[in-house]
Amino acid sequence: MDCFSTCDEGVVVPEEKRAAVTRGLREAFGVAKFEEIRVAAGAPGANPVFRVVVRGTPYLLRINMRAGDLDRHYSCMRAAAGAGLAPRVWYTNVDDRISITDFVESTPFPAADALIRIPATLRALHALPRFAGAPHHLNTTCMFLIHQGPARDGFLQRFQAANILPKSDCEELFARHAELVAAYRHRDSDMVSSHNDLFKPDNMLFDGRRLWLVDWEAAFLNDRYADLAVVANMLVTNDMEERTFLEAYFAAPPDAYQLARLFLMRQLAHMFYTMGWLWVGSAGKPVHWSESVPGYWEFQRRFWQKEVELKDNDTKIVYARVHWEEFSRNVGLARYQEALKTVAECSGAR
Repeated sequence: MDCFSTCDEGVVVPEEKRAAVTRGLREAFGVAKFEEIRVAAGAPGANPVFRVVVRGTPYLLRINMRAGDLDRHYSCMRAAAGAGLAPRVWYTNVDDRISITDFVESTPFPAADALIRIPATLRALHALPRFAGAPHHLNTTCMFLIHQGPARDGFLQRFQAANILPKSDCEELFARHAELVAAYRHRDSDMVSSHNDLFKPDNMLFDGRRLWLVDWEAAFLNDRYADLAVVANMLVTNDMEERTFLEAYFAAPPDAYQLARLFLMRQLAHMFYTMGWLWVGSAGKPVHWSESVPGYWEFQRRFWQKEVELKDNDTKIVYARVHWEEFSRNVGLARYQEALKTVAECSGAR
């Protein structure tokens, strides 16, 4: 077994990346090899991620195999690490597509604790100097559905033509989409340095004392409520928790406009994950709508505790369907129409 082998049988550092990894180790630590290596995360087709040990200390080695803007990725990651929001960055190389950071040993993150810690961390993230923007075709966040253009419009047309949702539901979805786009207007003051991939708990690691945000591939300048909404959709189960969540973010009790803007973004997120995961999970095949799915908050509880992962198409479809059912319930509330009115009336004055 050579220095690039791992104790996980059959898995090694890709041969074409071994010279790049060696360069990274030399520049970061003055060594040419590590003492241990094992797969930390990832799957076939994903970016290989390894836990490596150098001089008795574990680090995270990430090899970016997917296409992407690594200048933006690494710049955002370094800025977050410099602010103590992400693990320390020891090495990045855009040409080699390699990064080495501290390794975080995560522990269970109680939802009640997360309800306060995450928005406080997002407040610090969103206060960083503005990240670079990203093209509107980058569909990693629910704001993709707001930005008019060929990428969004093409996706909406393909989704509608695929007949994944029952006809009446699809008509409802597109009517609500038009309402949200009309009401939820751009505010430059809400454009902040954002993570944009916090819909899953894997990217928020709690070490028992501190929260660390990881995986900065999708980071760019975005509406602050996009990060807030996807986290709220995992953790915020009632009005009192929503106020607690926003007060931890704003460091002050939220006003009616802030509550309304978050509420609408949460519905936009439900819509985004409904469409995105139905599209991916169905893989061109019919969805069996007669099959039962768990309640939204039961699914999210298990998702937060990492008892459920979005690895197979059946689970992706269930994830999409629970979002759709929660979305359908929420847009039937009086609060939805009130939020549309509040945000539409106030956006121009703020």
